[in-house]
Amino acid sequence: MTGERYSRQKLFSPIGTEGQQRIRDKHVLVIGAGALGTGNAEALVRAGIGKLTIVDRDYVEWSNLQRQQLYNEQDAIGRIPKAIAAKRRLQEINSTVEIEAHILDIMPEELVNMALGVDLIIDATDNFETRMIINDVSQKHSIPWIYGACVGSYGISFTILPGVTPCLQCLLDEVPIGGLTCDTAGIISPAVSQVVSYQTTEALKILVEDYESLSHRVVSFDLWKNEHTSLDVARLKRDECPSCGDHKIYPSLKYENQTKTAVLCGRDSVQIRPASSHSVNLLGVATTLENQGMQVERNPYLISFKVDFLRIVLFSDGRALVHGTKEIKEAKSIYHRYFG
Repeated sequence: MTGERYSRQKLFSPIGTEGQQRIRDKHVLVIGAGALGTGNAEALVRAGIGKLTIVDRDYVEWSNLQRQQLYNEQDAIGRIPKAIAAKRRLQEINSTVEIEAHILDIMPEELVNMALGVDLIIDATDNFETRMIINDVSQKHSIPWIYGACVGSYGISFTILPGVTPCLQCLLDEVPIGGLTCDTAGIISPAVSQVVSYQTTEALKILVEDYESLSHRVVSFDLWKNEHTSLDVARLKRDECPSCGDHKIYPSLKYENQTKTAVLCGRDSVQIRPASSHSVNLLGVATTLENQGMQVERNPYLISFKVDFLRIVLFSDGRALVHGTKEIKEAKSIYHRYFG
């Protein structure tokens, strides 16, 4: 049966038996386990990738189930971290793939360590700060990555090859702030599927080392408006680019450019990262809160409780999400009140 598993994929001549073995020998890092992340991860696992690493900072909520294909109602009820729920489902799909899952808000130091030995990075994030970190790590360590984003019925994708194509910094004069998000403009699942199709197809080309077939174009579309654009951006590669130009400084890897506290994309939520990552005794914290009269929900990865109209979620690395506010000062005050 295992010999037949990839038979239809090997019949596709650009892959073949040799290409299938190359896919098996590769390691892909997926940053984000939301709509794009789950779609890409499932496609790669079904295609027979050798190793897949998934990183995500959040947990499964009911609003995710409409488009994030690896999750179910029990994951939302239990507030299971997305990385854990995704790994569990992916191992059921293909037990031969090595899968690592990290509940983590990725920052430069963590990404540099995780990128060691990685053949490709797939962007499935919801913010440009993280994408610019991916971009600089990609350029510094010569790892290709595939940008992707979608909102409403719109989607966009671009494959970045260090030393060959423009990088994301080349395409952006500055990191966009605000704008439409899935939480403000909504999203339909076909837009997700379309971006995943572009990203996964480009990923397979890279994994089988068929670089001549790569698009080298920014592809965007609006399914509802029946619009499709394919833009040649080769001329936008800049010699003065601080990420990939003649005098690289990798600006997004500098400590002063890294946000420690941030309002989550399009949501009434603030994320707080402690000054240094450390292991938290969640059971001990939960017991302390319960002794103070708090009603605490917990699983092996996080605890959750309410203070007035706010919900606070604490992860085992000391990171917290404060839901119900966009005020950083208020969120930090709550954090320090309960966690020191």
